[in-house]
Amino acid sequence: MAVEVAIVDYGAGNLRSVRQALIHLGVHVTVQGDPDRLRGFSHLVLPGVGSFRRAMELIRSRGLDQLLAERVAQGVPLLGICLGMQLLAARSSEDGETQGLGLIAGEVDRFAFDPVATGLKIPHVGFDAVTPVAGSRLFSGFAQQVDFYFTHSFRLRCGAIEPVAATAWHGESYVAAVEQGVLAGTQFHPEKSQANGLKLLANFLERF
Repeated sequence: MAVEVAIVDYGAGNLRSVRQALIHLGVHVTVQGDPDRLRGFSHLVLPGVGSFRRAMELIRSRGLDQLLAERVAQGVPLLGICLGMQLLAARSSEDGETQGLGLIAGEVDRFAFDPVATGLKIPHVGFDAVTPVAGSRLFSGFAQQVDFYFTHSFRLRCGAIEPVAATAWHGESYVAAVEQGVLAGTQFHPEKSQANGLKLLANFLERF
């Protein structure tokens, strides 16, 4: 099957820059929020900015939670970006306890370190080093440490080693990327990470 990518539009995503990055890679990209029109694509991308709670409300109100679970079960690769990766997890405490998509075993909470004691800011914004896990498909061809662009106040922690594709450090260790079967996710924004981000997106399209 030719690469046909759908960016899932649920009303809380950074759609334009993600679309432009994928177009730069030479693939056909559709932005779509109707579950009935999100079938037939080879890959799905779930971007996200803002509140976990609000994003899940929008996703559920449109039936996109069921659609995503269905497509993943049928073997369609799904990439979550920033909040989109966090939404793959079981729960988050952002804006109140909220159940996520539950596609990976993980939990999302605010950074727990003391900004005053560490001298580090929350939110975490800017380019920072990521350490890939050996054998990761997302990071195939990358060095042992590589920079990507972040902007977030909450972070994912996984209950098992399996989904973790990369880690990073900002006052504490946290999950920078996940991959499990056809699922992938990045806490950072590959679409804002220049050449490294384009390479990672290409790995997702080619290796998932």
